[in-house]
Amino acid sequence: MQDFRRSIFKVLIVITVTIAFGTFGYMVVEGWGFLDALYMTIITLTTVGYREVHDLSQRGIIFTIVLLVGGVGTVFYALTKGAQVILESELNQIFRRKRLDKLIRGLSEHYIICGYGRMGKIIAKELADEGASLVVVEKRPGASEEFEGIPVVMGEATRDEVLKEAGIERAKGLISVLSTVAENLFVVLSARGLNPSLLIVARANEEGSEQKLLRAGATKVISPYHIGGLRMAHTVLKPTVVDFLEFATKSGNIELQMEEIQIQEGSGLIGRTLEECGIGRDLGVIIVAIKQTTGDTRFNPTFRSTVAAGDTLIALGERSRLKAVEEMARRTKQS
Repeated sequence: MQDFRRSIFKVLIVITVTIAFGTFGYMVVEGWGFLDALYMTIITLTTVGYREVHDLSQRGIIFTIVLLVGGVGTVFYALTKGAQVILESELNQIFRRKRLDKLIRGLSEHYIICGYGRMGKIIAKELADEGASLVVVEKRPGASEEFEGIPVVMGEATRDEVLKEAGIERAKGLISVLSTVAENLFVVLSARGLNPSLLIVARANEEGSEQKLLRAGATKVISPYHIGGLRMAHTVLKPTVVDFLEFATKSGNIELQMEEIQIQEGSGLIGRTLEECGIGRDLGVIIVAIKQTTGDTRFNPTFRSTVAAGDTLIALGERSRLKAVEEMARRTKQS
């Protein structure tokens, strides 16, 4: 976009300088007023062929020849260059849009982020660092069709056709962080109607809007102000705990990471205790909690706690060791 504007600006500068040169030349050579000189310059450069505003002197004739030979060619070249830039820009946009449409149509189990403001950028970075597929829905005019490699659907996220273009029927989750409660509410309603099984996380911009968003179909509602206030209070009261949680949950951290690992059907871990699984003994991974399929969560489980299909392990350890636990959670007894 910057290159396009720069090229058009150069074209306009060339045309303006040529017109100014002709106008000033006629004013000096023939002694005409500004309007007459400008009119004579325009009809000369455009080769319209209207009559001269005044009879030309010999010096005026010579100047007109110079303006015709140099100026007309310069203006035509500038106009041709401008048309070429505009055409190339249009074609590039068409091809880029087709490429992005094809990319989005090929996505499944991806996440849709509605709104790419300050919070949207942080969310996108965290998800991208974890290797998740993303699509951004943004309505700001003039916004790029790609944000740091993330495909963008331009339009109002509250409209069904825009969400469909983002592949909501195939998406795994949607995060709505638009600027108003009404917009987030409409997005949640539309998204839930288009994909009943979708994970929907919405931002509560105002106090008391959480229940409205939940009733509209949001799976989780986050209040940034509430969470921010709690984090600041805990930073004062429990600074070491906050530092540890930030360290353990920060994406890209190689030393220590906290992950949730789901036990797949047929896994060799099913029916075994944590001691028998050897997760802590052999891999040094700490199981902080086990979330059961019923929704109950067992915090700080003992080594005698058993693992069932569909359970989600909240595990703490090095990234490479956590990957090994994920493999164990997927691997069947036979393999």
